Amino acid sequence: MDKKRELANLIANYSLDLQKGERVMIEAQTLKDREFLMNLIDAIYDRGAIPILEVRDSILGNYMSLRSDEKRINLIKQIREFEVEHFDAYIHIRYNENDYESKNIPADVRKKQGQALLKASDIRVNERKWVLLNYPSPVDAYKAEMSTVDFERFAWDVMTVDYRKMKDAVLPLKKLMDKTDKVRIVAPDTDITFSIKGMGSVPCCGEMNIPDGELYSAPIKKSVNGKITYNTPCPYQGMVFHHVSLEFKEGKIIRATCDEDNEKLNEIFDTDEGARYVGEFSLGFNPMILHPMGDILFDEKILGSLHFTPGRAYKDCYNGNDSAIHWDMVLIQREDYGGGEIYFDDVLIRQNGKFVLDELKPLNFENRGTI
Repeated sequence: MDKKRELANLIANYSLDLQKGERVMIEAQTLKDREFLMNLIDAIYDRGAIPILEVRDSILGNYMSLRSDEKRINLIKQIREFEVEHFDAYIHIRYNENDYESKNIPADVRKKQGQALLKASDIRVNERKWVLLNYPSPVDAYKAEMSTVDFERFAWDVMTVDYRKMKDAVLPLKKLMDKTDKVRIVAPDTDITFSIKGMGSVPCCGEMNIPDGELYSAPIKKSVNGKITYNTPCPYQGMVFHHVSLEFKEGKIIRATCDEDNEKLNEIFDTDEGARYVGEFSLGFNPMILHPMGDILFDEKILGSLHFTPGRAYKDCYNGNDSAIHWDMVLIQREDYGGGEIYFDDVLIRQNGKFVLDELKPLNFENRGTI
């Protein structure tokens, strides 16, 4: 079976586990590969579900947003609320053409639209079935420093790893995380502590994001103290920030700096009250993804990484933080990226990106060809 058909079947049969009669919205940002879309439509029909395809061009979408007013934002709100009311599952196929495409959208438009869509987004993320994937683009290949052909081959391989095997391997880490109180993260220019007591954890092994490979929880909202410095690019709202450093006191970001525009960085954190608190803590372990490319869908799954996310918390690990933003930022702790340690209740569980407890070592995936 070719990789495209394999991925289509994986999404319909495993990720979404579609049932007869369920309504599925496919949102595609490209028609570059109709063969893959046809494979996806066939896989949905084969499950007895009902596919609907909508093409949303990101360039035209951002162009329309430049002049958005409250009437247009309210109309978008009604459309999104109609969709979450009438569809059971969503497949969002992104296609990256330019990280800076939305750079010029006014901050007040972003804020108003984010707030207007918050309810629909919350229902979609927390109460519906969904899958998000990136169709490989030349821009992605450029950021990954690969030829277009090599990156496409890499992307299809990454997206079709053995997620069932990964899901079995993560269970001991979930068990440990579920009973953990205090977490400490140490790395260059990073020393931060927080509690995840009672928050639980959620393994992500191909059910929502493609590619996948993480286990997430959330810090108790006001328990975060210390400093974290991210060593990967942090793209958001049409900008890309590097060397983002955040200082926390009683859960709140009290200082945020980067190599570029500190004013713009802090403007994002001033979107609303929840934007300066953290909604997610997650460990990444996809064995095929080793280096950042400035695309969070790939970067947050990097083997030996973690992400610590300002903004909205997920309902299945809800720490009380609500926000229009959810900004995943990634720190790689492998030795080739400066190293680092993670402690659960003062016990070292991962060093330089490798799990050190025997029951967790399968997640190091040192024999990567087996997955």
